[in-house]
Amino acid sequence: MKRLCNWLAAAGAAMSVITVAAHAAYPSEPVKFVVGFSPGSTIDTVARIVGDALSARTGQSVVVENKTGANGMIAARAVAQAAADGYTILVSNSSSITVNPLLYKDLGYHPLKDFAPVTTVVEVPFVLTINPNNSRMRDVGSVKDLIAQARAKPASVSYGSAGNGNLMHLAGAQLATMADVQMLHVPYRGAAPMEAGLLANEVDFGFDTLSGVPLIKAGKLKALAVSTANRWHDLPDVPAVAELGYPDFDISFWVGIFAPAGTPPAIVKQLNEAIADVVSDPAVRQRLALQGRPLTQSPEAFRTKIGDELKQNQALIQRANIKID
Repeated sequence: MKRLCNWLAAAGAAMSVITVAAHAAYPSEPVKFVVGFSPGSTIDTVARIVGDALSARTGQSVVVENKTGANGMIAARAVAQAAADGYTILVSNSSSITVNPLLYKDLGYHPLKDFAPVTTVVEVPFVLTINPNNSRMRDVGSVKDLIAQARAKPASVSYGSAGNGNLMHLAGAQLATMADVQMLHVPYRGAAPMEAGLLANEVDFGFDTLSGVPLIKAGKLKALAVSTANRWHDLPDVPAVAELGYPDFDISFWVGIFAPAGTPPAIVKQLNEAIADVVSDPAVRQRLALQGRPLTQSPEAFRTKIGDELKQNQALIQRANIKID
Protein backbone atom coordinates (compact mmCIF):
# COMPACT_ATOMS: atom_id res chain seq x y z
CA MET A 1 0.00 0.00 0.00
CA LYS A 2 2.82 2.39 0.87
CA ARG A 3 4.44 1.72 -2.51
CA LEU A 4 1.11 2.40 -4.26
CA CYS A 5 0.68 5.68 -2.39
CA ASN A 6 4.21 6.73 -3.28
CA TRP A 7 3.60 5.82 -6.94
CA LEU A 8 0.34 7.81 -7.03
CA ALA A 9 2.04 10.81 -5.42
CA ALA A 10 4.89 10.63 -7.93
CA ALA A 11 2.41 10.29 -10.83
CA GLY A 12 0.45 13.25 -9.54
CA ALA A 13 3.58 15.34 -9.27
CA ALA A 14 4.59 14.37 -12.79
CA MET A 15 1.17 15.35 -14.14
CA SER A 16 1.44 18.70 -12.33
CA VAL A 17 4.80 19.33 -13.97
CA ILE A 18 3.36 18.47 -17.39
CA THR A 19 0.33 20.73 -16.80
CA VAL A 20 2.46 23.66 -15.63
CA ALA A 21 4.77 23.16 -18.61
CA ALA A 22 1.79 23.17 -20.98
CA HIS A 23 0.40 26.33 -19.44
CA ALA A 24 3.84 27.95 -19.46
CA ALA A 25 3.74 27.74 -23.26
CA TYR A 26 0.57 29.85 -23.36
CA PRO A 27 -0.09 31.46 -25.71
CA SER A 28 1.24 29.20 -28.45
CA GLU A 29 -1.21 30.44 -31.10
CA PRO A 30 -3.17 33.66 -31.85
CA VAL A 31 -5.61 34.88 -29.18
CA LYS A 32 -9.00 36.31 -30.08
CA PHE A 33 -10.45 39.25 -28.13
CA VAL A 34 -14.23 39.35 -28.62
CA VAL A 35 -15.76 42.81 -28.13
CA GLY A 36 -19.51 43.38 -27.91
CA PHE A 37 -19.38 47.01 -29.01
CA SER A 38 -18.58 48.88 -32.18
CA PRO A 39 -15.11 49.84 -33.47
CA GLY A 40 -14.06 53.16 -31.98
CA SER A 41 -15.91 52.62 -28.71
CA THR A 42 -14.02 52.76 -25.42
CA ILE A 43 -14.23 48.99 -25.01
CA ASP A 44 -12.94 48.39 -28.54
CA THR A 45 -10.12 50.91 -28.14
CA VAL A 46 -8.99 49.41 -24.83
CA ALA A 47 -9.09 45.91 -26.35
CA ARG A 48 -6.86 47.02 -29.22
CA ILE A 49 -4.38 48.83 -26.97
CA VAL A 50 -4.04 45.82 -24.67
CA GLY A 51 -4.07 43.37 -27.58
CA ASP A 52 -1.25 45.16 -29.39
CA ALA A 53 0.83 45.30 -26.21
CA LEU A 54 0.24 41.61 -25.42
CA SER A 55 1.13 40.67 -28.99
CA ALA A 56 4.43 42.53 -28.72
CA ARG A 57 5.12 40.91 -25.36
CA THR A 58 4.24 37.31 -26.26
CA GLY A 59 5.03 37.17 -29.96
CA GLN A 60 1.52 35.89 -30.69
CA SER A 61 -1.03 38.00 -32.54
CA VAL A 62 -4.15 39.19 -30.71
CA VAL A 63 -7.12 39.61 -33.05
CA VAL A 64 -10.05 41.83 -32.05
CA GLU A 65 -13.45 40.62 -33.26
CA ASN A 66 -16.47 42.93 -32.88
CA LYS A 67 -19.76 41.12 -32.24
CA THR A 68 -22.05 44.08 -31.64
CA GLY A 69 -25.62 44.30 -30.44
CA ALA A 70 -27.88 43.57 -27.48
CA ASN A 71 -25.75 45.66 -25.11
CA GLY A 72 -22.80 43.29 -25.40
CA MET A 73 -24.85 40.12 -24.91
CA ILE A 74 -24.05 38.60 -28.32
CA ALA A 75 -20.32 38.74 -27.65
CA ALA A 76 -20.70 37.51 -24.08
CA ARG A 77 -22.77 34.51 -25.17
CA ALA A 78 -20.20 33.61 -27.81
CA VAL A 79 -17.34 33.61 -25.31
CA ALA A 80 -19.37 31.80 -22.63
CA GLN A 81 -19.81 28.95 -25.13
CA ALA A 82 -16.22 28.98 -26.42
CA ALA A 83 -13.51 26.48 -25.56
CA ALA A 84 -12.02 27.15 -22.13
CA ASP A 85 -8.45 27.15 -23.38
CA GLY A 86 -7.49 30.83 -23.08
CA TYR A 87 -7.66 31.56 -26.80
CA THR A 88 -11.12 33.16 -26.93
CA ILE A 89 -11.34 36.07 -24.49
CA LEU A 90 -14.14 38.54 -23.77
CA VAL A 91 -13.36 42.25 -23.42
CA SER A 92 -16.49 43.80 -21.99
CA ASN A 93 -17.86 46.50 -19.74
CA SER A 94 -19.77 46.57 -16.50
CA SER A 95 -23.12 47.01 -18.31
CA SER A 96 -22.89 43.60 -19.96
CA ILE A 97 -21.76 41.88 -16.78
CA THR A 98 -23.46 43.68 -13.88
CA VAL A 99 -26.58 45.22 -15.48
CA ASN A 100 -27.81 42.84 -18.20
CA PRO A 101 -28.33 39.95 -15.74
CA LEU A 102 -30.70 42.19 -13.75
CA LEU A 103 -32.84 43.22 -16.73
CA TYR A 104 -32.98 40.42 -19.28
CA LYS A 105 -34.73 37.09 -18.71
CA ASP A 106 -33.11 35.13 -21.55
CA LEU A 107 -29.59 36.38 -21.10
CA GLY A 108 -27.81 33.24 -22.22
CA TYR A 109 -24.99 33.57 -19.69
CA HIS A 110 -24.41 34.04 -15.97
CA PRO A 111 -21.80 36.70 -15.07
CA LEU A 112 -20.02 34.57 -12.48
CA LYS A 113 -20.91 30.98 -13.43
CA ASP A 114 -20.04 31.23 -17.13
CA PHE A 115 -16.89 33.37 -16.94
CA ALA A 116 -13.55 33.40 -15.19
CA PRO A 117 -12.90 37.09 -14.38
CA VAL A 118 -9.31 38.01 -15.25
CA THR A 119 -8.90 41.72 -14.44
CA THR A 120 -10.23 45.19 -14.97
CA VAL A 121 -8.18 47.43 -17.28
CA VAL A 122 -9.69 50.91 -16.88
CA GLU A 123 -12.44 52.66 -14.94
CA VAL A 124 -14.32 55.32 -16.90
CA PRO A 125 -16.59 58.26 -16.04
CA PHE A 126 -19.41 59.39 -18.32
CA VAL A 127 -19.73 62.95 -19.59
CA LEU A 128 -23.20 64.48 -19.85
CA THR A 129 -22.96 66.04 -23.29
CA ILE A 130 -25.11 68.06 -25.68
CA ASN A 131 -24.61 69.28 -29.24
CA PRO A 132 -24.36 73.11 -29.07
CA ASN A 133 -25.58 73.24 -32.68
CA ASN A 134 -28.81 71.42 -31.84
CA SER A 135 -31.59 74.01 -32.10
CA ARG A 136 -33.56 72.16 -29.41
CA MET A 137 -30.67 72.77 -27.01
CA ARG A 138 -30.30 76.47 -27.87
CA ASP A 139 -31.21 77.61 -24.36
CA VAL A 140 -29.38 74.82 -22.50
CA GLY A 141 -26.06 75.79 -20.95
CA SER A 142 -26.15 73.73 -17.78
CA VAL A 143 -27.72 70.67 -16.17
CA LYS A 144 -30.16 73.04 -14.46
CA ASP A 145 -31.27 74.35 -17.86
CA LEU A 146 -31.62 70.81 -19.19
CA ILE A 147 -33.82 69.78 -16.29
CA ALA A 148 -35.91 72.96 -16.62
CA GLN A 149 -36.55 72.20 -20.29
CA ALA A 150 -37.50 68.60 -19.51
CA ARG A 151 -39.87 69.80 -16.79
CA ALA A 152 -41.50 72.37 -19.08
CA LYS A 153 -42.03 69.80 -21.86
CA PRO A 154 -42.38 66.30 -20.34
CA ALA A 155 -40.96 63.44 -22.44
CA SER A 156 -39.75 65.87 -25.12
CA VAL A 157 -36.06 65.85 -24.13
CA SER A 158 -34.33 62.71 -25.40
CA TYR A 159 -31.11 61.02 -24.39
CA GLY A 160 -29.11 58.36 -26.20
CA SER A 161 -27.34 55.33 -24.81
CA ALA A 162 -25.23 52.42 -26.01
CA GLY A 163 -28.24 50.10 -25.66
CA ASN A 164 -31.16 49.15 -23.45
CA GLY A 165 -29.88 48.49 -19.95
CA ASN A 166 -26.46 49.95 -20.68
CA LEU A 167 -25.03 52.08 -17.87
CA MET A 168 -25.51 55.12 -20.11
CA HIS A 169 -29.22 54.25 -20.01
CA LEU A 170 -29.10 53.88 -16.24
CA ALA A 171 -27.30 57.21 -15.87
CA GLY A 172 -29.96 59.04 -17.89
CA ALA A 173 -32.78 57.29 -16.07
CA GLN A 174 -31.18 58.04 -12.71
CA LEU A 175 -30.91 61.74 -13.55
CA ALA A 176 -34.55 61.85 -14.66
CA THR A 177 -35.63 60.04 -11.49
CA MET A 178 -33.64 62.30 -9.16
CA ALA A 179 -34.89 65.44 -10.94
CA ASP A 180 -38.46 64.05 -11.09
CA VAL A 181 -38.84 64.69 -14.84
CA GLN A 182 -39.81 62.54 -17.81
CA MET A 183 -37.21 62.02 -20.55
CA LEU A 184 -37.22 59.88 -23.68
CA HIS A 185 -34.59 57.14 -23.91
CA VAL A 186 -33.16 56.25 -27.37
CA PRO A 187 -30.93 53.14 -27.47
CA TYR A 188 -28.14 52.71 -30.04
CA ARG A 189 -25.87 49.76 -30.90
CA GLY A 190 -22.92 51.09 -28.92
CA ALA A 191 -21.34 54.28 -27.60
CA ALA A 192 -19.87 55.36 -30.96
CA PRO A 193 -23.25 55.22 -32.78
CA MET A 194 -24.82 57.10 -29.84
CA GLU A 195 -22.18 59.81 -30.18
CA ALA A 196 -22.85 59.99 -33.92
CA GLY A 197 -26.55 60.36 -33.15
CA LEU A 198 -25.76 63.21 -30.81
CA LEU A 199 -23.72 64.95 -33.51
CA ALA A 200 -26.56 64.42 -35.99
CA ASN A 201 -29.11 65.96 -33.58
CA GLU A 202 -31.05 62.69 -33.39
CA VAL A 203 -31.02 62.95 -29.59
CA ASP A 204 -30.68 65.92 -27.23
CA PHE A 205 -28.06 64.66 -24.81
CA GLY A 206 -26.17 61.60 -23.74
CA PHE A 207 -23.85 60.34 -21.06
CA ASP A 208 -20.91 59.92 -23.42
CA THR A 209 -17.65 58.09 -22.78
CA LEU A 210 -14.26 59.82 -22.77
CA SER A 211 -14.06 59.24 -26.52
CA GLY A 212 -16.12 62.43 -26.73
CA VAL A 213 -13.48 64.59 -25.02
CA PRO A 214 -11.70 65.58 -28.28
CA LEU A 215 -15.08 66.64 -29.72
CA ILE A 216 -15.76 68.63 -26.55
CA LYS A 217 -12.40 70.38 -26.77
CA ALA A 218 -13.03 71.09 -30.47
CA GLY A 219 -16.37 72.72 -29.62
CA LYS A 220 -18.46 70.17 -31.53
CA LEU A 221 -19.98 68.89 -28.29
CA LYS A 222 -20.56 70.69 -25.01
CA ALA A 223 -19.98 69.00 -21.64
CA LEU A 224 -22.45 69.90 -18.90
CA ALA A 225 -21.25 67.51 -16.17
CA VAL A 226 -19.37 64.31 -15.40
CA SER A 227 -21.09 61.33 -13.83
CA THR A 228 -18.61 60.50 -11.08
CA ALA A 229 -18.62 62.03 -7.61
CA ASN A 230 -15.58 64.14 -8.45
CA ARG A 231 -14.48 66.11 -11.52
CA TRP A 232 -12.41 64.43 -14.22
CA HIS A 233 -8.81 65.64 -14.48
CA ASP A 234 -9.00 66.16 -18.25
CA LEU A 235 -12.13 68.36 -17.94
CA PRO A 236 -11.36 70.39 -14.80
CA ASP A 237 -13.94 73.09 -15.53
CA VAL A 238 -16.80 70.63 -15.95
CA PRO A 239 -18.71 70.04 -12.69
CA ALA A 240 -19.79 66.65 -11.37
CA VAL A 241 -23.54 65.99 -11.37
CA ALA A 242 -23.13 65.46 -7.63
CA GLU A 243 -22.15 69.15 -7.27
CA LEU A 244 -25.35 70.31 -8.90
CA GLY A 245 -27.97 69.32 -6.37
CA TYR A 246 -27.78 65.53 -6.81
CA PRO A 247 -25.21 64.46 -4.20
CA ASP A 248 -25.91 60.73 -4.54
CA PHE A 249 -25.27 60.67 -8.28
CA ASP A 250 -22.11 58.64 -8.96
CA ILE A 251 -22.04 56.33 -11.99
CA SER A 252 -19.03 55.03 -13.89
CA PHE A 253 -18.07 51.86 -15.75
CA TRP A 254 -15.09 49.62 -16.15
CA VAL A 255 -13.62 47.67 -19.04
CA GLY A 256 -12.61 44.17 -18.02
CA ILE A 257 -11.19 40.89 -19.36
CA PHE A 258 -12.92 37.51 -19.04
CA ALA A 259 -12.12 33.94 -20.02
CA PRO A 260 -14.75 31.21 -20.35
CA ALA A 261 -15.53 29.37 -17.11
CA GLY A 262 -13.37 26.30 -16.74
CA THR A 263 -10.27 27.96 -18.17
CA PRO A 264 -7.32 26.51 -16.20
CA PRO A 265 -6.43 28.79 -13.27
CA ALA A 266 -2.79 28.79 -14.39
CA ILE A 267 -3.80 30.35 -17.74
CA VAL A 268 -6.07 32.89 -16.02
CA LYS A 269 -3.15 33.79 -13.75
CA GLN A 270 -0.74 34.11 -16.68
CA LEU A 271 -3.18 36.33 -18.57
CA ASN A 272 -3.79 38.46 -15.48
CA GLU A 273 -0.07 38.95 -14.87
CA ALA A 274 0.63 39.68 -18.54
CA ILE A 275 -2.10 42.35 -18.68
CA ALA A 276 -0.93 43.92 -15.41
CA ASP A 277 2.59 43.99 -16.85
CA VAL A 278 1.62 45.74 -20.09
CA VAL A 279 -0.69 48.19 -18.31
CA SER A 280 2.22 49.20 -16.07
CA ASP A 281 4.28 50.15 -19.15
CA PRO A 282 4.34 53.99 -19.31
CA ALA A 283 3.61 54.14 -23.05
CA VAL A 284 0.63 51.78 -22.79
CA ARG A 285 -0.60 53.48 -19.64
CA GLN A 286 -0.51 56.86 -21.39
CA ARG A 287 -2.72 55.54 -24.20
CA LEU A 288 -5.13 53.89 -21.77
CA ALA A 289 -5.38 57.09 -19.70
CA LEU A 290 -7.15 58.72 -22.65
CA GLN A 291 -9.89 56.11 -22.21
CA GLY A 292 -10.16 56.12 -18.42
CA ARG A 293 -8.17 55.48 -15.26
CA PRO A 294 -5.90 52.43 -15.70
CA LEU A 295 -6.68 49.86 -13.01
CA THR A 296 -5.78 46.17 -12.83
CA GLN A 297 -6.51 43.75 -10.00
CA SER A 298 -6.40 40.05 -9.14
CA PRO A 299 -9.02 37.65 -10.52
CA GLU A 300 -10.30 37.13 -6.98
CA ALA A 301 -10.71 40.87 -6.33
CA PHE A 302 -12.42 41.32 -9.69
CA ARG A 303 -14.91 38.54 -8.91
CA THR A 304 -15.75 40.21 -5.60
CA LYS A 305 -16.20 43.56 -7.35
CA ILE A 306 -18.68 42.05 -9.80
CA GLY A 307 -20.74 40.55 -6.98
CA ASP A 308 -20.85 43.88 -5.14
CA GLU A 309 -21.88 45.81 -8.26
CA LEU A 310 -24.69 43.39 -9.04
CA LYS A 311 -26.21 44.31 -5.68
CA GLN A 312 -25.64 48.06 -6.16
CA ASN A 313 -27.10 48.11 -9.67
CA GLN A 314 -30.15 46.14 -8.57
CA ALA A 315 -30.96 48.94 -6.12
CA LEU A 316 -30.38 51.60 -8.81
CA ILE A 317 -32.65 49.82 -11.30
CA GLN A 318 -35.41 49.52 -8.72
CA ARG A 319 -35.18 53.23 -7.82
CA ALA A 320 -35.30 54.28 -11.47
CA ASN A 321 -37.99 51.67 -12.25
CA ILE A 322 -36.13 50.48 -15.38
CA LYS A 323 -37.69 47.51 -17.12
CA ILE A 324 -36.83 45.73 -20.37
CA ASP A 325 -39.67 43.96 -22.17
